[in-house]
Amino acid sequence: MAKKKTTTKKPANKKTPRKPINWKLSRQQQIILGSFLFLLGLVLLFAFGSYLFTWKADQSILDDATRDSQAENWMSIVGAQISHFFVYKGFGIAAFILAGLTTLSGIYFFFDYAKKALQRFWFWGLLLMLWLSVFFGFFNEKSDIIGGTVGYEVNDFLQDYLGLTGAIIVMVFLAIVYLVLRLKLTPEKVGAFFNRKKDQLSDEFSAEGAAIVDNSLSYEAEAILKDNEAAFAKAEKENALVQKEGKTAMELNVENLEPTLTQREPAKSFTVETPTEETVDVPKHDEVIVEVEETIEEEEVTDTKSAKLVEDFGEFDPTLELAKFKFPPIDLLKDYTKGQGITINQEELEENKNRIVDTLNNYKIGISNIKATVGPTVTLYEIVPEAGIRISKIKNLEDDIALSLSALGIRIIAPIPGRGTIGIEVPNKNPRIVSMRSAVASKKFQEAEMELPLTLGKTISNETFVVDLAKMPHLLMAGATGQGKSVGLNAILTSLLYKKHPAEVKFVLVDPKKVELTLFNKIERHYLAKLPDTDEAIITDNSKVINTLNSLCIEMDARYDLLKDAMCRNIKEYNVKFKARKLNPNNGHKFLPYIVLVVDEFADLIMTSGKEVETPIARLAQLARAIGIHLIIATQRPSVNVITGIIKANFPARIAFRVTSKIDSRTILDTSGADQLIGRGDMLYTQGNDVVRIQCAFVDTPEVERIVDYIGNQKAYPDAHLLPEYVGEESGTSLDIDASDRDALFRDAAEVLVIAQQGSASLLQRKLKLGYNRAGRIIDQLEAAGVVGPFEGSKARQVLVPDIAALDQLLDNE
Repeated sequence: MAKKKTTTKKPANKKTPRKPINWKLSRQQQIILGSFLFLLGLVLLFAFGSYLFTWKADQSILDDATRDSQAENWMSIVGAQISHFFVYKGFGIAAFILAGLTTLSGIYFFFDYAKKALQRFWFWGLLLMLWLSVFFGFFNEKSDIIGGTVGYEVNDFLQDYLGLTGAIIVMVFLAIVYLVLRLKLTPEKVGAFFNRKKDQLSDEFSAEGAAIVDNSLSYEAEAILKDNEAAFAKAEKENALVQKEGKTAMELNVENLEPTLTQREPAKSFTVETPTEETVDVPKHDEVIVEVEETIEEEEVTDTKSAKLVEDFGEFDPTLELAKFKFPPIDLLKDYTKGQGITINQEELEENKNRIVDTLNNYKIGISNIKATVGPTVTLYEIVPEAGIRISKIKNLEDDIALSLSALGIRIIAPIPGRGTIGIEVPNKNPRIVSMRSAVASKKFQEAEMELPLTLGKTISNETFVVDLAKMPHLLMAGATGQGKSVGLNAILTSLLYKKHPAEVKFVLVDPKKVELTLFNKIERHYLAKLPDTDEAIITDNSKVINTLNSLCIEMDARYDLLKDAMCRNIKEYNVKFKARKLNPNNGHKFLPYIVLVVDEFADLIMTSGKEVETPIARLAQLARAIGIHLIIATQRPSVNVITGIIKANFPARIAFRVTSKIDSRTILDTSGADQLIGRGDMLYTQGNDVVRIQCAFVDTPEVERIVDYIGNQKAYPDAHLLPEYVGEESGTSLDIDASDRDALFRDAAEVLVIAQQGSASLLQRKLKLGYNRAGRIIDQLEAAGVVGPFEGSKARQVLVPDIAALDQLLDNE
């Protein structure tokens, strides 16, 4: 039986995969290619350069050139032909750019530089070569090779269709495009260049006058050098004499070794001990071997992308949109003192001093020293009691001293922290007004390197008091009616208007009294922030305050997300990083301005809204400092049901104007003293440690009007700074909503809630990665469709559909 012959079938049309070509050059190949391109570029440079002088002589042999032909070109017949092709028939003298690019390519390959920059050189270089060729084509009648055949033909083509004027306009436009895109040349840079030249010329003229003084000084300095040389020569002779006599110690008298231009110090002498005859074995230089260990330096990695952006466009400037914004001049503020300082009444000082001493002597309290510091409204008398006197004994005499001085508001500081003295503050008979102009114009405020500088007024020592709101980080103000709270708020807002650009700070103003802060309506589009779809930026309706506070909480959470993505700890680090172009705006990053919330009457909000206001206020006070949201809250009644423990714990910086009782003083300051103030802007400031007495700077309503008019008349933003939209849960609706208006994620959201059997906007935010506003709108649509129930306070909404099948049936039957 014959065996069957088995044959194996080969798969048809099966080809072995071909390896991809590797175009990446090795280091050896790069060196070889770089050397070739570099030398080729040199050949082209020499050939093109000599062709400019020899092209007429070589013209006759180019058509029928042989090996025996002799060319005048430095590169012989090959150089003449290459030059003829690129210069005469090509781009004219602009062909030198091609030779330069070839040489540059060789350098980049030889040293293995980044090739992206080389690509840019070739792109812009070829465009520049073409433009120069066409430009020189205008002058081809004078010389045949200046523009080349390409330049002449393109130029002729442009003039045929556009005319001479049109061709020139096109060339000028292309030149502007090159200067702006390639060289980053702008009118601002040109103006800055000429300004620098102007400043250099003025510096040279001013330096000519200083040169005369320098010459006179040089003569005197030369004489001093001669004196020094003589002194050192004398010292060397004495030293040699001592060594010759073999003494073990020598005394040198050195005179005028350090003379100055004004005076010379007297002669100095010092003794130098010399060793006696002792032998010490010192190894020779050749016997000491130094081993040097080589270390490899670590490579530094820099953010080249952001550095390149900064190099090309400069740092991001948030003030660029309002680049011509001008800060209000100081002349808008009134000078109530007319430039006069504090006048010291010696008779009043002596009289008060005698009464204080007599009153203390009546109670057997002796004084060893007394010192007076005169302030604008109060004089501080510092006394040092004799040894053995109890401080509490003096503290209890507060009312007795006030009786003897016939003065209102005697305040005793026993002892003054860090001074070792006891202070008695006595009001002046003729108090002086501290004008806002003097506070703003002070050097301390003008040169303050703070994020949010506030000038509150002047201390007892007549020093301008400047603090940083960003470091407080929140401010609590309290005081009876008519004692200066509203003026203090105006002084705070005026301070920020004089120091911060509209792009750097925004105000959220809450004014339940409706008349105190209405002046700032004129700067709504410059400095104010508001909710979307609201008519007025200044909030006067208490019901809208809740939405604004919750909107600020949403803004706070959004800013914290930005800081988390940017890996920054606070708003200052974030803005510095954003200005350096290290954060991508396409990822939601933006420049964050500071937001200052000002509430003029907090007690009224607590009475009408209670916990609904206290909760977001407490949340902002605890968390918002790092992301640039700061609170300034003022109230007339600092009672414990208004300023609760949660509020006080997060407001370490507090200002107390005059109050009616010691209880109110302890409520706001945790210490007494505010009940002894004299009113009219007299206040106590504390930031958790010492209590400072300050006379608040006075700024009147007409002054504020002039400031806001000056700012309001300038170019502004299209609208006020918009806060995130907040829609309360109670605003849900049961009205029918057209199915065509439903959100694109309506079905997905319904499935999420039905599966979870929990109807809340926060669940949709997490599952579908939505914003709060969009999730709230979808909840309203689901309520209208009958998927979820109505709003039930703090509880989640009830889901009315048990499963997905019931959901499909419900939606299909609509």
